[in-house]
Amino acid sequence: MSTAVSASTKPGTSPPGKPQRRGRRSRGEARLAWYLITPAILLLAAVIGYPLVKAVYLSLFSDTIGEEAEFIGLGNYRRALTGDASADFWSAVQVTLLFAVVTVLLEVVIGTAMALVMHRAFRGRGLVRASVLVPWAIPTALTSVLWQWMLQPDGIVNGMTGETVLWTGSEWPATWAIIIADTWKTAPFLALLVLAGLQLIPDELHEAARVDGAGVWRRFRSITLPLLMPALMVAVLFRLLDVLRIYDLPQILTGGANGTTTLSMLVVQASVEQTKFGYGSALSTLTFLFIFVVALLFVRFLGTTLMPAEEGKES
Repeated sequence: MSTAVSASTKPGTSPPGKPQRRGRRSRGEARLAWYLITPAILLLAAVIGYPLVKAVYLSLFSDTIGEEAEFIGLGNYRRALTGDASADFWSAVQVTLLFAVVTVLLEVVIGTAMALVMHRAFRGRGLVRASVLVPWAIPTALTSVLWQWMLQPDGIVNGMTGETVLWTGSEWPATWAIIIADTWKTAPFLALLVLAGLQLIPDELHEAARVDGAGVWRRFRSITLPLLMPALMVAVLFRLLDVLRIYDLPQILTGGANGTTTLSMLVVQASVEQTKFGYGSALSTLTFLFIFVVALLFVRFLGTTLMPAEEGKES
């Protein structure tokens, strides 16, 4: 009798059998989770894993057509990095990095400015938000053709500036033509992501700072920008990964002429136009590794810059 009473009156104990039921339920939920994500994992393995492994495999063989391919190991990689084709490869790397850095910087500045304007309350704000997204909704191929027409010697751009510039006829005008077209198309995408981050910032913070006498620039620098940084960095990561594999816009706008050949264009030229499947596979593998390293470094940068701020908020 006493033991039954003491067992039932112990504080913090649970009825016998309850932990076992909880353990069985958690194991069942874990199995259900695996059942649900397994099809997605298999699909990703088939869509992404197989082509990647196949490309690495093909990159180890020669480009012989109509005959049995010869195993040459890292010969295609040496050819791209230090061999007779290294000049084209490193030139494409420089062009790709130039496009990535300049376009992302311009899109961040312009997109943030657009988001700040759309975040304010004014009549017709919904119409403005919908109109701003129109360039982003246009397919890239149509955007390329549109800007190709506008940048003709007798096009609207030269008509507005009053000067005759051969935008696709020399190196730097062709480079800036691609940068301008890409910024025009994709800045609204960054504006949309930044606008979502702005809507998460409490208005009370700005009101309190305004009462304390903080001006517009001080409020933006001390409140808006720090709280907006996580959303902004994620948007930059998305755009950076996207522009590092840019192909269709420069291919249609300039065809890779005048120093505008990117890494993706170089891969297509080697694999499709020149039918050098081994060398093209090596280029595609190097492009993948290049983008992967850039993404990894950027994610590590995000972790070192944003995580301390998040931990400071929680503490």
